Amino acid sequence: MANVEDLVLPSVAAIAPYEPGKPPEELQRELGISESIKLASNENPLGPSPRAVEAIKAALSELNRYPDGANFELRRKIAEHHNLPVTHIFAASGSVEVINLLAFLFLRPGLNAVFSDHSFAIYPLATAAAGGSAKVAPTSDGYSHDLEAMAAQIDANTRLVFLGNPNNPTGTIYRRAEWKQFLNRVPEGVVVVADEAYFEFVRDRGYPDSLQDHDERRLLVTLRTFSKIFGLAGLRAGYAVARPEIIRLLNNVRQPFNVTSLAQVAVIAAMDDRAHVAQTLRVNAEGMDYLENEFHRLEIPFVPSHANFLLADVGDGRAVYDKLLRKGVIVRPMHGYGYPRHVRISVGLPEENRKLTAALAEALATPPGR
Repeated sequence: MANVEDLVLPSVAAIAPYEPGKPPEELQRELGISESIKLASNENPLGPSPRAVEAIKAALSELNRYPDGANFELRRKIAEHHNLPVTHIFAASGSVEVINLLAFLFLRPGLNAVFSDHSFAIYPLATAAAGGSAKVAPTSDGYSHDLEAMAAQIDANTRLVFLGNPNNPTGTIYRRAEWKQFLNRVPEGVVVVADEAYFEFVRDRGYPDSLQDHDERRLLVTLRTFSKIFGLAGLRAGYAVARPEIIRLLNNVRQPFNVTSLAQVAVIAAMDDRAHVAQTLRVNAEGMDYLENEFHRLEIPFVPSHANFLLADVGDGRAVYDKLLRKGVIVRPMHGYGYPRHVRISVGLPEENRKLTAALAEALATPPGR
């Protein structure tokens, strides 16, 4: 009998699937814990935009119809929001879809993508799935992108550079001056992907909005998502901004009807829900301040974050993760990202943050194996 793995690219056969945060339902099945909190996947703790929920309810009777395959109204809304031509907008089933499509378009055996160590897990997965090779740049301090080191990794076979800003899972950012210097070093023919899934949470004035650097010369793609600030992670909706030539290529290879009808109407409604966005930012800022103060009090080292999560050094990430599960608190162990000592903790509602810190204090006080 033929070995199926011999029929695909070796890089594909070797892929370890992406491991998402554990859902509360799984914790209920495994441990019988029904009142758990999930702080593992950087979700919006307030829930979805109420306007989006109402738009979904109004559209339910049309589920027998296919969505608008061109995503026209959604793309028009996004373009209007950014004051851009609609030809520069690609609507996607989450920004991850764009990452995979870009790898499919621009990579193949013999070509490579550059990204930083300890960056979003989808970058190496998409690269391997396309048959490309990865050139991984070291971080500057163990947690932050080193754009100079990344530029040095680019060679004649580089086609893509992936940059998360803020970076997941560290929450770190690079700033405007180093970003400009990096762009000036990128040669023609290299597509720079600025993954800005968490940009709305950034309060640092030195943060570079990559949309300001699009021009007719650079091959620059900006990625945004509706999963975080808008609370629509379950609908899987995001978008890319790029030159029309890149948008056309993305449309050539995307799946038909890639954004569902419910996602389209929900996003259009949510983009006008300024009150929900403002409340989300307030809850995140207050929650981040609370967690930082509590971690200082508990003497837990953490990486200062510009997103809606914190990377905390708890000594043994897997052991602490398991202890927290038994207390009904779901966080994300970071061994898969090269941080075996760490867990990533999403900012939750005030009562969730209090439950997390109490459980964490108990977990760290409990000897291993207890």
